[in-house]
Amino acid sequence: MAWDTERTKRLLVEAGVAEFSAFGLAGARVDRIAAAAGVNKERIYQYFGKKESFFNAVLEHELVTALAAVELSGQGPGAIADYAGRRFDHQRARPALSRLLYWEGLELEAPVSEDARRNHARAMIGRARAAVPALTDADAQELLITVITLVDGWMALTTTDRLFTASADRDDDRYTQRRAFIVRTVDAAVRAVLDDKR
Repeated sequence: MAWDTERTKRLLVEAGVAEFSAFGLAGARVDRIAAAAGVNKERIYQYFGKKESFFNAVLEHELVTALAAVELSGQGPGAIADYAGRRFDHQRARPALSRLLYWEGLELEAPVSEDARRNHARAMIGRARAAVPALTDADAQELLITVITLVDGWMALTTTDRLFTASADRDDDRYTQRRAFIVRTVDAAVRAVLDDKR
């Protein structure tokens, strides 16, 4: 029977997502990843190289999935607010990405896939400006960074939510409440930027 290389890589990436999002680059263990994937750890080195290269591949995989799944579209301030809500939904379904992004910021000197992500960021700025033509590049940059930090910060900082809400669990009601607040906040931020231009 032929070895299914793509299946093995997929299993390793899935196990890598769980391990790296929980422990970061420094704390992750290659042997735990291999055991979770049911694959010999030598395959990690064979397919991905050293541990940092594997972390990069795992994060890049999650980013490609997210960037394809959540795009900014539509017209008016509501388009950016809607993007925030849909990004929230996506990150809720895949919270590991937010954690991986935090580990990246803490442990790496430069972003993974920097050129491709910078190009995507430029495209997002263009979409925000197309949705709300009065926005400058600087306005769109700040609004999009705000969306990302509001969404990803809440996904990664679970203990902070518990401190402020005194709730040990995040149930559907809590997610609904937080999503609505983020969408309202982003909508208000876009409108405040526009009001400043009048």
